[in-house]
Amino acid sequence: MTLRREYSLGHSEYNDFLFASVGEEKIGMSLTVLTALTRLGVDPWLEAARLADLSKEAALQAFTATIAKLPEGDWNAADAAAIAARLLRWLPGKSAQAVPAMAVPRSMGDRMKLGLAPWLVWGALAVAILLVTVYLQADHNLEPATRGGGTTQQ
Repeated sequence: MTLRREYSLGHSEYNDFLFASVGEEKIGMSLTVLTALTRLGVDPWLEAARLADLSKEAALQAFTATIAKLPEGDWNAADAAAIAARLLRWLPGKSAQAVPAMAVPRSMGDRMKLGLAPWLVWGALAVAILLVTVYLQADHNLEPATRGGGTTQQ
């Protein structure tokens, strides 16, 4: 299954926003929006789409709160609103319309295959248990016992 175009890393309309630099971390590396959102446990593409769908003011408030949660780097917590405003300029307009979930009609053959598979698995398991039970019998002899107490006539 392939990703929808807007969530595809190479062709996402959110790449400019997600790969924009928040600032420099204390260790000297650049922190991108993608990395910052991931560290906060937020899906970057879903958050970008959510922010794109909000009004400019609401997006600025929401993203300022997100930036404020980050540990400080070469920026201060007081700079969160300015950083958020700078980064939100990279965000495109409204996100692409989500693909509505549609019920896919299944053919009768597909429904039978879906219903038959579990029965085949359970049947194979039953046969395997039967074979193991027969193998673990004490005498391993599949012939009936002799009649008459075991004496043979000549």
